[in-house]
This record gives sequence, C-alpha cells and structure tokens, in this order.
Amino acid sequence: MELFEAMMTQKSIRRYNDEPVTDSEIRRCLRAAVQAPNGGNSQPWQWLVVRDEEKKRAIGEWYRKAFHERYWPAMLQLSSGNADARSEDARRAGERTAASAIHLADHLGTAQALVMLMGTRSYRDFELHDEQGLVDIGRTYYTSLLPALQNFMLAARGLGIGTCLTTLFRVHQQEIRHICGIPDEMEIEALVPMGRPKGSFGVAPRIPAEQLTSWDTWGERR
Repeated sequence: MELFEAMMTQKSIRRYNDEPVTDSEIRRCLRAAVQAPNGGNSQPWQWLVVRDEEKKRAIGEWYRKAFHERYWPAMLQLSSGNADARSEDARRAGERTAASAIHLADHLGTAQALVMLMGTRSYRDFELHDEQGLVDIGRTYYTSLLPALQNFMLAARGLGIGTCLTTLFRVHQQEIRHICGIPDEMEIEALVPMGRPKGSFGVAPRIPAEQLTSWDTWGERR
C-alpha cells in the first residue's frame, strides 16, 4: 500500500471480524515500530503482545468496567452540557463514535491481539538540573513513544489490520499489570487492539489543515 493512502485511511477501527491476524504480521508491525525516530536513540519502549484467550478476556473485563463505570458516565455529563451547541451533523457523528466506543468496550477481549506499549518509569520521571533549575527533558519520553506507536498502527493499516489507540485501561492499570506479570517499574502507556475490520477503512472527518495552520506569524493563513 502507498504510504499516503495508508495515512489518509488509518482511522480508529473498533469493530473486528473473525479473520485471523498472524504472529508474523504482528512481528512486522513491531519491526516497523522500533524503527521510529526517538530522542537520543534512547528507545524507551517495551512491547507486550497478548494472544492468550483467557488473558485477553480478563483485560477486556477490566476495560469494560473502566468504560461503563467511569468514562461513559463522565462523557454523558459532558455532552449534555454541549448538546445545544452542536450541529445535526456533529450530533450524528458523535452518536456513531459513541456506538463504536461502546462496542469496543464490550468486545475488547475478543480482538485477535492486544498490544501494550510500555516505558520505564525511572526514565519518564528522570530530572536534570543545571544552575538555572530544572531542564525539562521528561517530555522526550512521550515524544519518543508516540512515533513508535504510530509506526505500529500504520504498518497494521498497510497489512489490512485495524487498530485503535486507547488509554482508558489505565484506570485499572495495576490489575492489568497483574494479569500479564508486568513489573511495577514498567508503565503501560497505550493499549492497541488488533483485528480485521468489520466494515471498511476510510477517510475520517477532520478539520482541514488549512484552518489549523499559520505561516510565519500566528493567524496568517494560506
């Protein structure tokens, strides 16, 4: 698949069919992930691929609990305050997104694979000081992880595999860490379910880049 086509059609896929995703395909995605640019070639990542059915089911139950007991009630409260300000198209788009998010919450444990991206807490929390005070380098931790994550998901798109980035599981990170024997030193930063899409890939609605981009001076549009 041509690179720009993959980028333009790589939207969040939350519904999967039963077609298999192979270990070989996952390894290809991981190889692409670790080639991502990262600060100082620090490569601050570890990956955990969960294929065991019992472990997937257990992780899915904790994800479902986090969604329905914490996340969804908060989102309903937020959306009720903004309902009058949304256009009809925006309301319908929001309903479709909500329906797919609920589906993922109820079926996460049935995905072909659950892939976790982790980093080392000591690296994330490291502080460097000079005579003027703190030198903020902690942000490089996340700016190194995110390109790797995007590489992983783009590689999956190129193989016809749907993915969806989620961090909602972090409400129950300790429980999920226990399921997979992850040491406390490792912080689970992202969870990516993988599966063949039930439906099709496509270009997701986005605000045009022209409306969000300034040239040379803030507010100067082209």
